[in-house]
Formats: sequence, C-alpha cells, structure tokens
Amino acid sequence: MVHFLHLLDIQATLVNRLPSNLDSQRDIVRQQFMAPLIGYEIAYRNILRMSPYAFALLCQKLRGTGILKDYRRVTVEEQVVKFLHVLGQKFHTRALGFYFHRSGETISRHFHNVLRAVISLEGELFKQPTDSEVPLEIQNSQRFYHYFKDCIGAIDRTHIRVKVPKEQAARFRGRKEWPTQNVLAACSFDMKFTYVLPGWEGTASDSRILKNVLTREDRLLIPQGKYN
Repeated sequence: MVHFLHLLDIQATLVNRLPSNLDSQRDIVRQQFMAPLIGYEIAYRNILRMSPYAFALLCQKLRGTGILKDYRRVTVEEQVVKFLHVLGQKFHTRALGFYFHRSGETISRHFHNVLRAVISLEGELFKQPTDSEVPLEIQNSQRFYHYFKDCIGAIDRTHIRVKVPKEQAARFRGRKEWPTQNVLAACSFDMKFTYVLPGWEGTASDSRILKNVLTREDRLLIPQGKYN
C-alpha cells in the first residue's frame, strides 16, 4: 500500500509538470513504478511473492521460450510484474492500467503473453515420477520409510472460484455458494507439483475426476508397484 501511495505522489508531480511528450511522461511513471522493486528483497517478496533471484530466473526462462519478448516500450520484466500482481495481489486490469498508464487491452495482452509462455514450460515444470526409486525425503526418514517407501506423492483437490456464463453457472456451483472448478493436483515429497487437472465443474464428484485422470490421454502416471 505504501508503495502505491508513493506512486500516486509521483504521478501527481508528473501531471503538474506535463512533459510535452505524453509517451515520455508515461515511460517515466512506469520506471518509477518498477524502481522500488529493484534491489529490495522485502519488496520483491511482499509484492511479487518471490525472491529477486527467483524473479530473475523466471524472466530468463520465459524470455528463453521465444513467446515472451522485449518490445520498444515494454520489457519482459514489466510484463511479468503485471502478471504476478494479478496472481499474487488479485489486481484488476483497470487498476494495473492506472498504475502503469496502459490501456486495459494492453494489460490483458501482456498478461496473456506471460501466460502462454508459462504454459509452454509445462514439460519442464511438471515432471511426473517414472521410476521405482524411493523419494529421498522418505528414504532418509526412519519414521516414514516403513510406511511410505512405495508412495510417490500426494493427491488432493481444491475448488477454485471461476466466472462462467449465467446459463452454465448451475453446473459449476457445487459445495460453494459461487461457481467453482474442482481442480485435482498431485505433488511430490519435495513440495513440487507433478500433475494438475483443471476444468471440471464444481458439481463433479472426486471419484469421477479421479477415474478420468487415470484413463485420459494425458493421464496421471503411477509407476508399477507405487501409489499416490
């Protein structure tokens, strides 16, 4: 909040000065918006929900996909910052458009640029277990080895709120008062997601989703003799 109040003060000062070139004025505001994040780990963690190193690595990976690119008036870093504001701070397009002096269409386009780049990394970020080795977290634990030596991870599901057309809302309104997707996820013992299946309506039962996840083409893989 202090960060945004500081930005409002900067904006008021710039409006009073009114540079002759409106694009230059907007570029200055964007630079001022990004400046408090650079070199301040606490700001990174509070605003972007990650460390400066993790942010730099994420931008490097996304830039390497070739899908997310630097343009004349916007960098990869700025696009990723907007993306993380939406995910981590629940910012709306209009709010980001105000702070970054961008149109709603531009903010939406930048968000989807990052989203497409993230999705393209699916094969690298989501790795399902394919061998019979015991996870190190279990192998090195005298307490859990006897009971979980054949377990490769955990499966759970969660309801995520969604916005759907009014005529479809009843299918998505299950246990909650609002429409949701019933999302199934699997993770390994080192707290990394190995599989995620979104899309099912909130009214869908867990058993129905589990049956689908074990039989679909891009199914959840469970090595012979192992279990989740």
